Amino acid sequence: MLGILADLALIVLPVFGIVGVGYGAAKTRLISDSASDGLAEYVFSLAVPILIFKTLSESKLPDAQPWGYWIAYFSGAFAVFALAAVVAAKVFKRSHTEAVIHGFSAGQANTVFVGVPLILKAYGEAGAVPLFLLIAVHLPVMLVAATIAVEGGSGFSRATVKRLFRSLAFNPILLGIYAGGIGRLMGFEAHGVLKQVLDMMAASATPCALVSLGLALKRYGISGDLRPTVFISALKLIVHPLLVLGLTRILPMPPVWAGVAVLFAAMPCGINAYLLAQRYGVGVGTSSSSVSLSTALGLFTITFWLYVLGVG
Repeated sequence: MLGILADLALIVLPVFGIVGVGYGAAKTRLISDSASDGLAEYVFSLAVPILIFKTLSESKLPDAQPWGYWIAYFSGAFAVFALAAVVAAKVFKRSHTEAVIHGFSAGQANTVFVGVPLILKAYGEAGAVPLFLLIAVHLPVMLVAATIAVEGGSGFSRATVKRLFRSLAFNPILLGIYAGGIGRLMGFEAHGVLKQVLDMMAASATPCALVSLGLALKRYGISGDLRPTVFISALKLIVHPLLVLGLTRILPMPPVWAGVAVLFAAMPCGINAYLLAQRYGVGVGTSSSSVSLSTALGLFTITFWLYVLGVG
């Protein structure tokens, strides 16, 4: 048992240790808020898209997608989305828009800043393709669903459709995925100086993302009514991966793909929920607190799910 825990610690502690370094740097004002914003933009706009492009363009894509993989993950995601929204409206007496923000917080995983580093560390290259393919679908599906749910209360306007299309069409993460897929189809392979540049920037994605997350946690913190925050965190860290785990035992898919789906579901609440809350001006405190609390608790819950999956 001690040996298993030691193996799991080697996966989880370095990841959250770097998050702690970022948090400490923000706490001691070693890194300013403006530098924090710049680092987050670098990670989101350059480092992670290049990592995704490099991985997909160099990987062998499966001939056929295991449909069970997609059903397992998104069934769990929309189940916790709906449950969080209903409880927000009926129990916490939130407005329609804020209830959707609660649902989006529960269903949207932190894929870039925690998911990519941790899942690649757990499964290595074998987990890269299912991870990045899920990222490619995850953000558009969840963001479109949340936007439609919010706008549906007052009518889905043409301006909303155009804004949503622009945000997806020019999203750097999705551009990295598209470019990687095209590169793979065309047989692109970097050599020489270009390869070294791509390798160095891709290698910077993981540590920079984790430091950036630590900086963000210090800024957002945990505040306000903690009841919905705790409920959303429980849905994200426990209920979502539990539902996905159950479905991966029933639906057909390769073992590594099943493990990636469960770990993906077990990731903390994603920062996109906070950004959506800011856009509509409601649920900002709850969404930011959910990001902070679920990330802090994720150290323990992710270790548990790694143990359940037999990783380590």
